[in-house]
Amino acid sequence: MQPVRGLPFLLAQGMRVALTPPSLARDRFCRVRTVGDGGCVSFGGIDDLDAAEDIVGCYVLASTDDFELGPLEAPYDHLIGRTVVDRHAGALGQIAEVMETPANDVWVIQQGRYGEVLVPVVEHVVASLPETGDIVVDLPDGLIGSSRASAGGDVA
Repeated sequence: MQPVRGLPFLLAQGMRVALTPPSLARDRFCRVRTVGDGGCVSFGGIDDLDAAEDIVGCYVLASTDDFELGPLEAPYDHLIGRTVVDRHAGALGQIAEVMETPANDVWVIQQGRYGEVLVPVVEHVVASLPETGDIVVDLPDGLIGSSRASAGGDVA
């Protein structure tokens, strides 16, 4: 079993999940019975080879109430339009898009004085991601060119 978008594996024993698309041959909801190494999972009600073959290709949906996501793992639809500020270069612009890559997501920042800026969404770059307001980043040297050195003062 592979997580979506390269997210960490989040299923845990006892979690109630939905298997989609649904089938008339089985219950739509079941419990995670065991979680083994390498993403090997067994589900309550999936007890034989025929039942296992019936769920091949299914998505496993879990309630967000069943686990905690870190700020960089949370859904990103609320990020579009938010202003991003670099600690050294100041305002970069607004998040126009979130690109999904195998290693990490990348924010596409536009409408700023540096043109389009691609910000890797990793812990050592994203300094502050509050629920509302400006997002503060600490970009590595070279991401926005030589204009970073001539930009205004530091941002806390």
